[in-house]
Amino acid sequence: MRLQLIIALSALVLALPVQAEDTAVEQSQPTADLAADWASTAHEVLISALSLTGIKYKYGGSSPETGFDCSGFVRYVFQQAASLTLPHGARALSRLGQAVPMDQLKPGDLVFFNTLKSAFSHVGIYVGDNRFIHAPSSGGTIHVVNMDDAYWAKRFNGARRLESDDKPGNSPEPADK
Repeated sequence: MRLQLIIALSALVLALPVQAEDTAVEQSQPTADLAADWASTAHEVLISALSLTGIKYKYGGSSPETGFDCSGFVRYVFQQAASLTLPHGARALSRLGQAVPMDQLKPGDLVFFNTLKSAFSHVGIYVGDNRFIHAPSSGGTIHVVNMDDAYWAKRFNGARRLESDDKPGNSPEPADK
């Protein structure tokens, strides 16, 4: 059953377009190359995230062997797929990259929620079609959920894009807040 779910979700990810956004003709080639590279990296992030579907939640967890909490999951995925070393903690992650309006979300963006009566207390990875993958809470497993579900819709705090021209292995710069 888990393998069938991974195959189905992987097919969804592979069906998403891998291309840079349409931009002005004056845009330089290096910038366009960076956008295309990031789109490819975002696909790798999604494949890595989806491959972990069904792994159990573990508070403070940061590996498939022990389980994951939400930020440990995000940190592990970005390290494996994009060679980015991210901080552990949803609040720390919420300070990285650039803010993204909900109507401009792209697969690979980080989405944040207020689940503990505290802003930016939960994080997941946007997969497209208004859905995200996350490590939910004690007793749960990594899975994809719809952001339109009442629980998530009323707790949405914002989104961040880690797209950057950092070389692999470097941490993204914290965003000004």
